[in-house]
Amino acid sequence: MSATVTVTNQDDAPDTSSVPGRRMSLPPEDMLIDEACRELRLPAFRDRFIDLATTARREQATYKQFLLDMLQAELADRDLRRQQRLLRLARFPRPKRLEDFDFEKNPNVAPEVVADLKSPTWVREGRPLVLIGDSGTGKSHLLIEIGTAIAETGLSVRYTTTSALVNELAEADANRRLSSVIARYSKIDLLCLDEFGYLNLDRKGAKLLFQIFTEREERKATAVATNSPFTEWDKTFGDARLCAAIADRITFRCTLIQTGTDSYRYQTTESERRAKTHG
Repeated sequence: MSATVTVTNQDDAPDTSSVPGRRMSLPPEDMLIDEACRELRLPAFRDRFIDLATTARREQATYKQFLLDMLQAELADRDLRRQQRLLRLARFPRPKRLEDFDFEKNPNVAPEVVADLKSPTWVREGRPLVLIGDSGTGKSHLLIEIGTAIAETGLSVRYTTTSALVNELAEADANRRLSSVIARYSKIDLLCLDEFGYLNLDRKGAKLLFQIFTEREERKATAVATNSPFTEWDKTFGDARLCAAIADRITFRCTLIQTGTDSYRYQTTESERRAKTHG
C-alpha cells in the first residue's frame, strides 16, 4: 500500500509516474487507474484510491458509497488547495489567525463583532471595515486575521500597505498601465489596506487612491487599518474635499472597530520583563 501524499497545488502535484517504486509495485489494473487519474488531474483520487478501495472492501461498502468517498476526498483536497492558493495570492506579511487573537489583552475589541466578520456576507455586500487604534493595539493583526478567514471561505483577498499601493499606482500611471492595475484591484473581493494615514499623500497620490475606492464602492469590500481618527484624515490627504470624498466611501455602511490606545506589544514586553525580574 502506497503512502498518502499531501498535495498543496494541483499544478505542482508530484508526478509519481516517474517514481519507479510506486509505478512498478502497482498491479496492471492499478497502474491504469493511476495513469487515468494523472491524465484527468485528480491528485486525491490518485493518491488515495488504493487506501479507500481497501477500506471499502473491508467494510463491505457499496460501489456508490466507494464512489462517493472518492469524490468527497477529491473535493476536500481541491478546497484545501484553493484556500492555500488564495492565501498565497493575498500576500499577507505573516500568518495570523483569529483563533489566536487574545481578546483579554485587547478588551476594546468585541469578540461577537469579530466573529461576524469571519462570515463572507459583509464582503459580498461590499461593506467597508475600519480598524482604528494606536500602534501596537492589534489592528494590523486583526486585519490579517480577518483577511485570512475570508480567503478561507473561497473569496479573493489582497493585503497591502497604503504607501505600497500608492507607489504601485503611481508607477502604473507613469507606464500608462493605470487602467489595467485599477481594473485588477476592482475585481478583488476584499482589499486589506494597512498603515492608512501613516504618511502624508500629495494630491496626485490621493487622487490615485481615490480612484481605487471609487471603483470598489458598494461592489467590493475594503478593510482599512489606521492609527488616525477620522478628524485627522485631512492631514493625510491635504485636500479637504478629496479627504471628505474618500472618508465618505470608506465609512458608508462600515463596521468600525476601535482597538484603543494600550499597546499589546508593550504589555507583552513588560510582562516578560517582570517575569525575568521575579524569576
